[in-house]
Amino acid sequence: MTTAISDHRAHSFNAAAAQYAAYRPSYPAALFDALERLAGRSLAGARVVDVGAGTGIATALLAERGANVVAVEPGDGMADQFRRTLSRIPLVRGNGNALPLADSSADFITYAQAWHWTDQERSVPEALRVLRPGGALALWWNFQDHLDPETPWLGEQTSRIARFLGTDDRAHRAADRASSRVGEPATTLDFRRDRLHWSRRVPLDAHLANLATHSAFLVLDHRRTAAFLAEERAELLKVFPDAVVEERYEVDLLVATP
Repeated sequence: MTTAISDHRAHSFNAAAAQYAAYRPSYPAALFDALERLAGRSLAGARVVDVGAGTGIATALLAERGANVVAVEPGDGMADQFRRTLSRIPLVRGNGNALPLADSSADFITYAQAWHWTDQERSVPEALRVLRPGGALALWWNFQDHLDPETPWLGEQTSRIARFLGTDDRAHRAADRASSRVGEPATTLDFRRDRLHWSRRVPLDAHLANLATHSAFLVLDHRRTAAFLAEERAELLKVFPDAVVEERYEVDLLVATP
């Protein structure tokens, strides 16, 4: 993906910030237990910088764990939504490539669903600059596992999405996973990894609304997306006649303590 296309997709979330806040999945408590275990320290009382905070889904949970959180967010729409719901938490405008923070000022730097939007040649040195000695860089992503034998409907949905977007099915699935790979130069850091599983039951329309908040759809004409979602609703009603969908997630967590 070229830089121009990547930037366009990254900024596409701003127009859908309220929908993003309402329908995107949260994270299980076990994620933060695993984060503390891999980092070797508690979040309670720690200075945490949540980068690419978006509407604050992860930020709020970090604060609930007792962390002193500062959010960093580049997008206008996301920042406005964040301030409406989390006005008590400091928010600064910026991104991971040039953190607007002092040297050695954070115990944790976290990226929830956001690391893949950074230029790692810049974001890795920035994280190392801002972290205090003994601090931790934590990256995580929520995924619905298309290959889960317990959710054959999801693999079928993934194939329909790939056809709609005009991409190869296997390439589409691989690209969905590729964003979690920590490539050069981040592999010079010693990341420890954990994977956690959780699920949620949501109304069918909420499932479709969540789907519509993904950048691949946000950059399309709204009428095309609406037409696809209407067709998808009909397909999913065959599987979920009660119009309630069980979404099964895997959270991929990586933590480095440089």
